[in-house]
Amino acid sequence: MSIILLKNFNSKVKIDKGELISFQKNNQEYIHQKGNKGWRNADDEMFPVIGPTAKNNFRVHTKNGDAIQDQHGLLREMEYSLISSDENSAKFIKNYKKNTLVNNSKFPVKSTEENLSWPFNFTFEKNFTLENDILKIEFIINSDKGMPFMLGYHPAFLLSDTGTETLEAGTEIITLDDVYKAGSNAFPVLGTEKIVLKNTAKNDLEITTKGFNNFMLWTEVDNMLCIEPISQYTSYTDQKFSDKNMSLSEGKNSFSVTIKVL
Repeated sequence: MSIILLKNFNSKVKIDKGELISFQKNNQEYIHQKGNKGWRNADDEMFPVIGPTAKNNFRVHTKNGDAIQDQHGLLREMEYSLISSDENSAKFIKNYKKNTLVNNSKFPVKSTEENLSWPFNFTFEKNFTLENDILKIEFIINSDKGMPFMLGYHPAFLLSDTGTETLEAGTEIITLDDVYKAGSNAFPVLGTEKIVLKNTAKNDLEITTKGFNNFMLWTEVDNMLCIEPISQYTSYTDQKFSDKNMSLSEGKNSFSVTIKVL
């Protein structure tokens, strides 16, 4: 599949197999570029779990039995299929049949589990729309009603490499030093649907969400920052991964993330 290009007024978006690899306005790039230091990807999804499952022996307890899940779930190990695209939009989908084994790319270096699985059927849609220079990404999950899940979106944004960027969430001001100190747990920003990235030497970025109500922030370098909308934050607990502390599907659940250059 070739790279899909969306265009609108002064903005361009590039999508590679469902992954957002570029969002430019007035020829200024706002997305972390693959191959640069920091992270090998530009965006990803965390589903049906968020966080490290190693402390739970890579098992998630559900009413349909134990599922084998690595960090951030199994969706990231599956490939998107293109549903449709035009100049302003693109729609992708992943289909999963319950108990199908999915190869785990973390095995054997970072995980003891060669294959991952989930005891429920689901389809996961990722839809991009570029309108009035604003990029909206919608996630639609169709699944067995009552299926437990967590959802996180994991985009990486391009920074100036000076370490001077800050973030605003309501009255809270967050620095890159704050994010560094949180380490692999990621820095939690809970109970909000909006974050503003105060950029150095380019326009600020406003990220608003529907359905998530939380973010976490992660980076180890000055040139990029992951601003991740999440349905729940799992790192500060020693929780056992189980459907008792997950959301339950309504059969169809929708979430969205909007990225706007200010």
